[in-house]
Amino acid sequence: MQQDTEKLNALELQIDTFFEEALALEKKFAPTLKEIDPRFSKSARNLLHYLALRHHDVRNLQDELAQLGLSSLGRAEGHVLASLQAVRNHLCFLIGCEPQLRPLAVSYFENRELLATHTSALLGPVQNKRNTRIMVTFSTDLATDYDLVLRMLKAGMDCARINCAHDSPETWLAMIRNIKQAEKETGLSCKILIDLMGPKLRTGPLAPGPEVLVIHPIQNEVGQIASPAKVWLAPVGAPAPKTTDAALPVDAAWINQLQEGDIIRFRDTRGRKRKLSVVQKEANGVIAHLLKTSYITSGLKLILKTHSAADHTTTVGKLPAIEVPILLKKDDLLILHREAIPGKPAKFDANGHIVESAHISCTLPAIFDQVKTGQPILFDDGTIEGEIQDVREDALLIKITFAKDSGSKLRADKGINLPDSKLRLPGLTEKDKQDLKFIVKHADIVNLSFVNDVKMVEDLQAELKKLSTPDLPIMLKIETKEGFRNLPHLLLAVMKSYPAGIMIARGDLAVECGWQRLAEVQEEILWLCEAAHMPVVWATQVLETLAKKGRPSRAEITDAAMSQRADCVMLNKGPHIIQAINMLDDIVNRMQAHQNKKTSMLRSLHISDMEP
Repeated sequence: MQQDTEKLNALELQIDTFFEEALALEKKFAPTLKEIDPRFSKSARNLLHYLALRHHDVRNLQDELAQLGLSSLGRAEGHVLASLQAVRNHLCFLIGCEPQLRPLAVSYFENRELLATHTSALLGPVQNKRNTRIMVTFSTDLATDYDLVLRMLKAGMDCARINCAHDSPETWLAMIRNIKQAEKETGLSCKILIDLMGPKLRTGPLAPGPEVLVIHPIQNEVGQIASPAKVWLAPVGAPAPKTTDAALPVDAAWINQLQEGDIIRFRDTRGRKRKLSVVQKEANGVIAHLLKTSYITSGLKLILKTHSAADHTTTVGKLPAIEVPILLKKDDLLILHREAIPGKPAKFDANGHIVESAHISCTLPAIFDQVKTGQPILFDDGTIEGEIQDVREDALLIKITFAKDSGSKLRADKGINLPDSKLRLPGLTEKDKQDLKFIVKHADIVNLSFVNDVKMVEDLQAELKKLSTPDLPIMLKIETKEGFRNLPHLLLAVMKSYPAGIMIARGDLAVECGWQRLAEVQEEILWLCEAAHMPVVWATQVLETLAKKGRPSRAEITDAAMSQRADCVMLNKGPHIIQAINMLDDIVNRMQAHQNKKTSMLRSLHISDMEP
């Protein structure tokens, strides 16, 4: 009995220690808490309490409490002090000591109320029985496809995401008009989120390749021609019918003399004889059939074989230059330039020896002063991996450590990740500031991409004040290792404005942290956001195969089921997006009857180390 009492007293002391440390961390951050929006005040305090608790490895304590039939603190995220006090009071009942009733930042019941309030303020009220919202990332075609936008809204889309890294203000505005019209027609609500591109590190442009167009007829499984290629011949600027496969710019007067049944002959770039058969004449051009694969370049000579023609020959107008990607294999060398030098593949001599290494530039030259020899560097969502061999003033020398056996193609505007480099990236770019002027007029939420540190959040908040829109909700996209490391400070920074949210951008985050750590990282983000009563969006590749190909993988179904622990789940638009929305709606509806967030085991978290 004596031993049991000593054990209970030790447990009580440990709980008291956690309680005092939680209050001490809150006191330490008192200046920061004064700047927090009053509506986030309780949540910010609770976040600090949770970080103080997670500074310890609590697993042994959890086991001992569970053996006594007490709470193991596995659901303490949203109400840390209330959970600690409840456990202490039960221990006092067993020991015979006097329970303490101390002031609490958040009670048990306030936890869910705060999260629900913050989520509704950010993402709007729940429209269905489903608690988890569904977001869809818009692609360019949704600027002109109103019917699909309408069907997406009816299927269960609650939020629409537009990315300033793509398209133009005119296209964004067309998307928004379609959303607003669909809202008016259905009576349903759809929040509009727009991403600032942010300081995304990408590959620079490639040197333009040859001006050549390759046209292929459709072949069946055994290589036979199943259908000819439909080629549009018309003056520059004449829009091609949707049913055509390729377009060739040709002199208007020469086109006007063509008639159905005419045969146009030419030799392609390989010297092979080819012919186009005119099958349909339109007001501003003709459609012709091509039965054999042809390589056509600017200036290629076309010959019309008919006696009635006034002008038998013409040439193909200027074609767009094709992009020649850089093919990289394991152990190849790649030069990454500081200056915007157009990239080119490696050059070889007659014996196959490299005479000039492959090279390309990057969009953020500032990184050259922040990287070190031996650090890893990844390209194109991690499909190509390398190691920095040498850091020069004007370039990085990179040795490729992983690529496909047949070689991986590196193109322009592909992401670059430096997971082991502590990058101090610029805050809002000039493009971001220009785009923000559009966003404050048309968006319900602004998404801050590639956020790494508190200054980026403060810069955005300051810019919103300049634009007289300080209350525009902010969502932070956590997609870098540095952003994850700084998450507690980022949460406190964004809580200075209201409302706010977090997006787990799992694509870049997986590349930065390593695929094997993604599950662990996203769990830690969910825990911290639950402690802050902060709405979370679960993003990237949710039901991706279903949206694109019409049939999901088993792993995707499990992933979608787990996504119910977030407050919103993001889908990327694909040909089967309606089916994906319907399936996600069904899955999260079923899962919310089985779980609410989750119970966790509390080992210590490195992320919990906090200094003001």
